[in-house]
Amino acid sequence: MTIPLLPALLLLASPPQAAAASAPLEYVDARKQADADEAGVTGAAHAAMLAAQRKLLDAGVLECALGKPQQDFSAFTIVMRLDADGRVQQTWRQGGSPLAICLQRFVRDKPVFVPPQAPFMTTLEVSFTK
Repeated sequence: MTIPLLPALLLLASPPQAAAASAPLEYVDARKQADADEAGVTGAAHAAMLAAQRKLLDAGVLECALGKPQQDFSAFTIVMRLDADGRVQQTWRQGGSPLAICLQRFVRDKPVFVPPQAPFMTTLEVSFTK
C-alpha cells in the first residue's frame, strides 16, 4: 500500500507562528520584557522585589568576587526569567567581564522572589560608576 507523501509532509510541517514562538529570545527582547514586567510592580511589592534582587546580587558578589582580585569593572546587566515560584529559569547577559559571567552562572536556578505572574522577567544591572 502506498501512502501519499504530501499529506504526511503537511503533518510534519509546523505553522510559521509556532516556529516564531519557539525562536530563542535575544537579550534586547528579554530586556524590554523585563522592563515592562518590572514597571507593573508597584508599592510594597516593588520595594520587596528590589530587596530580593539586592540580596541575590550581594550573595553572588560574595561568591564570585570575594578574595578574587577584579580588574574589569565594566558595567553589565543580567536578565532573568522567573517561574511561578520565583526561581531563575533562564538568563541573558550584556557585558563580558569575568564577574558578569560568574554572576550569570550563580543566579541560575536560584530563588529570587515570587512574581506577580509567570513567567516574569527581571534584571540585575550593575555599574561601578553610578
